Amino acid sequence: MGIVCWYSEQEKSPEEDLSQMGKPVHITEQTFEQEVVKADTPVLVDFWAEWCGPCRLIAPIVEDFAREYEGKLKVAKLDVDDNQNLAMRYNIMSIPTLGVFKGGQLVERIVGYMPKPELKRRLDAALAAPVS
Repeated sequence: MGIVCWYSEQEKSPEEDLSQMGKPVHITEQTFEQEVVKADTPVLVDFWAEWCGPCRLIAPIVEDFAREYEGKLKVAKLDVDDNQNLAMRYNIMSIPTLGVFKGGQLVERIVGYMPKPELKRRLDAALAAPVS
């Protein structure tokens, strides 16, 4: 799979759930359906890879969004190297790519690193837009 880098469901205890509040959830092909497609709230998915420098630059911003939008938006991270079928399904050709999902549908795709204010503007616009 040619991805270009641009600049298991388990029961959780209440303590584990609290420890994850305000943090991105790491998802896989096995958990994607439950965590993203069937989510009650919109989901921001960070499609990334360990070797991608710009992915490491955007990671703190994604973590900030998890705290800032807590209760309004679920933030998830998906490693494209470990989950190539999902990367192909959503046509992820460059990383980092941030996907905004509402009602199980991909409604916005943000490709590449950009400063936090620009990412926030794009995210807010996607969250405000109706699902078609």
